[in-house]
Amino acid sequence: MHPATPPPGPTTTPSGATPSGTTPSGTTPPLAPGGPATAGPDAAGPDAAGREAAAAATHRSGLALGLGAYVLWGVMPLYFPLLEPAGPVEIIAHRVVWSLLFCLVVLLATRQWGTFTAAFRSGRTLATLTVAGALVALNWLVFVYGVLSGHTIDTALGYYINPLLTVVLAVLALGERLRRAQWVALGVGAVAVVVITAGVGRLPWIALALAGTFGLYGLIKNRVGRTVPAVTSLAVETTVLAPFALGYLLLLQASGDAAWGANGGWHMALLASAGVITAVPLLLFGGAARRLPLSVLGMLQYVGPTMQFAIGVLVLGEEMPAARWAGFALVWLALVILTVDGLRAGRAERIARRVARARPGRV
Repeated sequence: MHPATPPPGPTTTPSGATPSGTTPSGTTPPLAPGGPATAGPDAAGPDAAGREAAAAATHRSGLALGLGAYVLWGVMPLYFPLLEPAGPVEIIAHRVVWSLLFCLVVLLATRQWGTFTAAFRSGRTLATLTVAGALVALNWLVFVYGVLSGHTIDTALGYYINPLLTVVLAVLALGERLRRAQWVALGVGAVAVVVITAGVGRLPWIALALAGTFGLYGLIKNRVGRTVPAVTSLAVETTVLAPFALGYLLLLQASGDAAWGANGGWHMALLASAGVITAVPLLLFGGAARRLPLSVLGMLQYVGPTMQFAIGVLVLGEEMPAARWAGFALVWLALVILTVDGLRAGRAERIARRVARARPGRV
């Protein structure tokens, strides 16, 4: 799926996007770069009205782009079954190759080729994106396997619990101190996993693997920061993965086991479309991130797993025993606690900054 997501450290998807709207500690920053601005106290007249209208238009376009990205990520469980009889590994290999080709075209069309070559000249950036590429490939593989093996609901659970795991990573990797509400949310989330495991009779490893790879992906990508655009990042990651993907596809063709070319032109077109399916939501999300506050993006991130959950239950008919419903209810409760706490913390931080700026003697 998305990677690509998003984010996770907060805000990165396995597809190179940034779906989470929180920092590693779960605090919601006030505005994303380029987000809607608020007119100052001395703003008045037509100019102020024009700025407010422009900000409102920017916000609406950002919402449209963000919803478009998350809706596309949300319907992924309907796309991958169309690629059968190709197996998960073959599908991911095609996704890598076609995503790379699509990203290279986008980089050339948008004149961002320099950012792509610059990433290869920086040893630290290349090493970071190489690790990120390995994580995103594993995330994609687990997601596709989950969908094709009838565990779409587990994939939705994975992206629901990702914000909770992000908080855990903030403690373990970054040494951050958590607020009481964050500890409560983590406790409720842990109980949810226990309830699902006990009720279903197995550990929801697909969900945990997706959340784990997604969270680590975001943590790794945060080391690159905003210096590498999302499409460039995905291009570098898939460039690193491409030799392995191409090698695997060639071996399949040589052995006669490849789905490519054996199921008609329509199936070949569907496999080739994996590049567009991967990159377009990423481009939409990038546009949304430049227009919306991170608090809004943080709320939008739940659109994807909610759609996946609905598809799993209503369209694919996957089972939802009482224990699983109880587990999901606990996860949703944990997310409500985490989200409300993040919004409150972000509001308190903004008030503190305004008070600090208003102190006498400050320029």
